[in-house]
Formats: sequence, C-alpha cells, structure tokens
Amino acid sequence: MAPLLAMSVMATLAPALAAAPAAAAGPLDGYTRQKPEWQRCAPDQPASFQCATIEVPLDYRRPGGTSVDIAISRIKATDDDKRRGVLLFNPGGPGVPGLDMPLSMTQSLPRSVRNRYDLIGFDPRGVAKSTPVTCGSTPEEQQLPRPYKKESFAGDVEWARTVADKCRAKYGDSLQHFTTRNTARDMDVIRAVLGEKKINYLGYSYGTYLGAVYTQLFPRRSGRMVLDSAVDPGIVWRGMIQSWAHGAEPAFKRWAKWAAARHETYGLGDTPAEVGKAFYDIVAQADREPVTVGTTPLNGDQLRERMRPRFFSLKGASDWVVHLKNAAAGKPTPELEWFQGTDAELSAFLAIACGDANWPKNPETYRKDAIRDKARYPLYGDAASNIMPCAFWDRNAERATEVDNPVGALIVQAEWDSQTPLTGGVAMHRAMKGSRMITVDEAETHALYGRGISDCADRLITSYLAAGGLPAGNTTCAVNPAPTTPERAESPGLPTPKAFFSAPGR
Repeated sequence: MAPLLAMSVMATLAPALAAAPAAAAGPLDGYTRQKPEWQRCAPDQPASFQCATIEVPLDYRRPGGTSVDIAISRIKATDDDKRRGVLLFNPGGPGVPGLDMPLSMTQSLPRSVRNRYDLIGFDPRGVAKSTPVTCGSTPEEQQLPRPYKKESFAGDVEWARTVADKCRAKYGDSLQHFTTRNTARDMDVIRAVLGEKKINYLGYSYGTYLGAVYTQLFPRRSGRMVLDSAVDPGIVWRGMIQSWAHGAEPAFKRWAKWAAARHETYGLGDTPAEVGKAFYDIVAQADREPVTVGTTPLNGDQLRERMRPRFFSLKGASDWVVHLKNAAAGKPTPELEWFQGTDAELSAFLAIACGDANWPKNPETYRKDAIRDKARYPLYGDAASNIMPCAFWDRNAERATEVDNPVGALIVQAEWDSQTPLTGGVAMHRAMKGSRMITVDEAETHALYGRGISDCADRLITSYLAAGGLPAGNTTCAVNPAPTTPERAESPGLPTPKAFFSAPGR
C-alpha cells in the first residue's frame, strides 16, 4: 500500500484528518474501543435521531498513522424486548451520503423491522461529513460522460488527465485509501464501536457491492444481508458503466415494440423499426442543431444520454419521445431534467471508482473501445467506453476484491433496472453462493424494498430481516398493478437513481 501522507498533503486535509489514537493490545483497539458521543443530529430533527463521529485509520496497514473521521447516526430499536442488533444502511453511489437514512427509512420500514434493530447510517469515507474528498473540479470538468467524437477525443484525454492531476496534487498517496475495501473495514469498526458481534445490512445499488465486499472480508461478522439492485462484483467499475450500454439496447427494443403496438396513442410508428427511427431522427436533427427541450438546448449526445434510463419505462419513454418530437418541431415541452453532480460528488465517485480497480492506462484503448461500442450499442456505447480520469489515476493500493463466498444474503432485483441491470443481480447471486435471489418480474425501477413496487418482494425481505431464514429457493415476484401511494413509491429513505453522468454541451 502507499506510504503515509506527507505533512504537506496532510495540511490540505485539515481539519478533517487527525492524529490516530495510540495503539492498544491489538492494532485496531484504539479505534474499536471508542465511545461515541451521541447527540441530537440537528435542532430541527427528532431527538431520537442521534449522530456521532468516530475515527478510523486512513491506511489499515498502518493503523498508527493518520486517521479519518466517519460520521455515524442511529435511531434506536422501538422495542427493547425484541431488539436483535443493528441494521446498517448504504444508499448507493459510490459517493452518496447515508447519514440521514435512519430518519428517512423510518417512513418505509415496517414496524416489525424497526422494533428489532437500531437503524444505523453513515457517510462513507470521502463523502459529506466523513473527511470529504474535494478535488476542485470546475462545472465543465464535472460533465460526464463524454461521448466519443474523433475531433474531440484529444480534448477528452486532456480533460481526464487534468481532473486526475487535480486530485493527485491535493491528496497525494492518501487518495488511494478512499476505497470500497476500506469503507467495508470502516463498517467493521462501526460494528465493534457499537458493541455488536455482527452487522445486519441493507444496501442499495453501489451499496450491494459494499455489502458483498464486507462479507468477503468479514464473513463471520455478516448477519442478515439485503442487497437491493445489485452490481456485478466482477466488473467494477468500468465494466459496470459499460453494462449500462449493454442493458440499454434490449430495453430500447422492448420499448419500440410496445410503442409500435400503441401507434394510435403515440403516433411514433406502427412497427418497432419505425418507432426506433422516430427517436434517432430526432437525435440526428439535434446533432445538426440543438433541439430546445423546455428551455434547454440539447444536442444529440445529450438526448441519448438523458433518455437512456428512460427507455426502461415503457410508458415513460413513450411520453418523452412524444415530447422530444414536439420539441424538434419547435413546440413547447417540459424540461428533460438530469442530475448534475458537484465537485464533492464527482471527487468521491472518482476516488472510489478509480481506486477500487485498475483501469486501462493507454488512451488508445478507450478510443478503440468507444468506436467499437458505438457500433454495437448505439444508444450509449461510445459514452460508456470513452476515456475517464481513472486512466490517469495512480496505481491502486490494493487489487480489486474478488467476491466468492458462501455467506447468506438476499439479493433483490427488478427485471428492468436502468442503473444495475438484471445481469448484475444474477452475477452477484452466483458469486455469493449462500444467497437467494428475488426477481420482480416486469418491474421498471432502481431500488425496490419499501417503495410499494412489489408487495410480494417486500414481504419476503421483511420476513428475512425480522424473523431470519432465507427463502427456500430463488423467487420471482410480481410487480404491483400500481404504487400503493405516491408517497410510498417515492420514499425519501431510498436512493433516487442518479449518477455523475450527464452529457456535455459540445
């Protein structure tokens, strides 16, 4: 692993980094024996929602060196007699805060779960209140992905190098330690500080990979593990981004067939080929001259990027392509909104995504892959395979975690998930040989549990968390005819599908 921070680099992290506690009998005893000073998280939040800060080693190989802060939170179990431990949350990302999850999850978790567990949230290292990583990128530099074009590729390479250099200049070798493996180790320190023998866990999206890595490192300390909307642990992270391109093509074909059967309603064509052409004609027009959607001019790359996740929703995609058709004809339309990341969010994402696994270093690899994948996967292939700042990241402190264990876990997957395709859940289930898998047939969502999407899946997950015991075998559940209530369908305790990928305006 990398050497300890130099003093000049340490100064850039102050006051977040502090001297580590003196080692006791074991190398981590100074950390695991901490006593959190719990206090009300905020004056406008319930007194039952408590927060504290603990310290963990920056580099677990050198626990006597620099430490980082980890912000944790809790809401205690509502029934002391039924309490069986703690339930730790992660909302996804990588790079998304989770400190507020206990408070928001009380709105979606059933009483049988809230009775039994202290609900525990935390911001992973490098995120929000846990020694945040902020490299200083500009708004233009935060624009991801960068769809491949021959004339702009040299600029893309320079952009990737610049962003990586900014992070390296500010953090040096310390940047190598803001990784999923170390966050999993932080989780185990949290477990010990809370006085628990095992961690029970509910993780969404990226949180499924974090949970799986924890089971790999600490199999005997893994309790009831729910992995909702799972990442393929064998393809982090470039392969995961590329899977968005792979998964988008069958979703697009499914949508085109559905919309063609409803030509009288949408007017997009009465064959799948005609429907597909209707969309790509709008893209071609936007490539010649941006099409104004709402008040925002969007080029063809931006339309492809912003529509990619929407094609996983049959009706939603149909409605939006009609809006785009109207926009192309100069008619007023709603805004096609998209998530725009911040420097802090991008920095945390890159620290984890680049630090977890080695990426190709030769820009030519990205160029060739982007050209190849644009032909294979026209909706998103070039964007998914084009160069990223990870190409210029320093050598990783540790190799990528290979998840291969018999730990019991419940993997939950929507059939049509735009962010973590169904193939990821299948791969996670294969890697975790003691797991069971719940697939929600025809579900068009990212994140399932507690959203009113499948009562069948919710019952099975709740039973596992509350009573223990995995289902006897893998299960296919039906999606509900409609969300039970709008509030439940959009539960604030659950991650909203978002990423740091919004097409640049070029």
